[in-house]
Amino acid sequence: MREFGTTVFAEMTALAARTGSINLGQGFPDTDGPPAMLARAAEALRGGWNQYPPGPGVPELRQAVSWHRMDRYGLAYDPDGEILVTVGATEAISAAVLALCEPGDEVILFEPYYDSYSASVALAGAVRKPVPLRIAEGRFTFDPDELRAAAGPRTRAILVNSPHNPTGTVFTREELAVIADLCRERDIIAITDEVYEHLTFDDVTHIPLATFEGMRERTVMISSAGKTFSVTGWKTGFVCAPRPLITAVQTVKQFLTFTASAPWQLAVAYALREELGWVEGLRAELEGKRDRLMEGLAKAGFEVFRPAGTYFVQTDIRPLGFDDGLTLTRRLPELAGVVAIPTQVFYDHPAIGRHLVRFAFCKRDEVISEAVSRLLSGLR
Repeated sequence: MREFGTTVFAEMTALAARTGSINLGQGFPDTDGPPAMLARAAEALRGGWNQYPPGPGVPELRQAVSWHRMDRYGLAYDPDGEILVTVGATEAISAAVLALCEPGDEVILFEPYYDSYSASVALAGAVRKPVPLRIAEGRFTFDPDELRAAAGPRTRAILVNSPHNPTGTVFTREELAVIADLCRERDIIAITDEVYEHLTFDDVTHIPLATFEGMRERTVMISSAGKTFSVTGWKTGFVCAPRPLITAVQTVKQFLTFTASAPWQLAVAYALREELGWVEGLRAELEGKRDRLMEGLAKAGFEVFRPAGTYFVQTDIRPLGFDDGLTLTRRLPELAGVVAIPTQVFYDHPAIGRHLVRFAFCKRDEVISEAVSRLLSGLR
């Protein structure tokens, strides 16, 4: 782990606190989730659900996840043996990589990638094989030939994040078909991070890789309540996979955290069945926030790329006269009183994303408006 120090999120959050800047860096909402869901968690706390729940997760949540996967995607998972509750999606990803990859195995990642992916691969003693997402026609996508070239005889797994953090892209059916073909041809396991599955915009639909022919049996499907219900601090994730893969992941997970908090699990079980209407309202609100921030960033001089999902907008800083996102984001609090994230830190090859900076729009309208006002005055 020598190559891994303090995360960029910790650095930029500390910078925001020290300078009194608006933090559009880290992706967490500044409002709460559905009131009835919060009430269910409080009831559970007061109702005696404060000891260790079962290692795989409370039955109510595993059953709710099973129902949700069938209702939304037509995917059948047995709640008793094919679903595992984790301490957020981050633990699920780490446990999956540790369980399924041996030292020297290769793991394909799409770069830029969420920073925990590379750490998980390193902990497993595996080798990263990054495939870049490049901008084409205003969105981030990959070259199928580059993806195929990254797969070799030691390739064990591919980590697929869609909707994608930090670019905001949502892989199309055609792009997913390329990934599925490669997995089937080379006997590769897919580990899919789908935490933003409900948060897509402009009528774009999220398609799970596990729905493709021959992929359910080789896919570890991961999601979380944090982004869906605006409770990122609850750290309640879930894994869906065939029994042998779940058994492997749980074998590792039991020695990481053993189990996850019971009150949150019960509340999420309720929300998955009863609060998806609230989630649709959240999605619509986020689409409006995205548009407001994009318009402000464009007026401030950034080139802006329209995200199809997630909490994030990517920008090109070169029209402002900068070419290094790390330098700009460290100066931005002084220039404009706003904190963002330099995208280059999410690459094995930072030069590819050196000119990109990520802003989060999962904030209250007044916060976004104030941030835009500061950027407009500070960067002119």
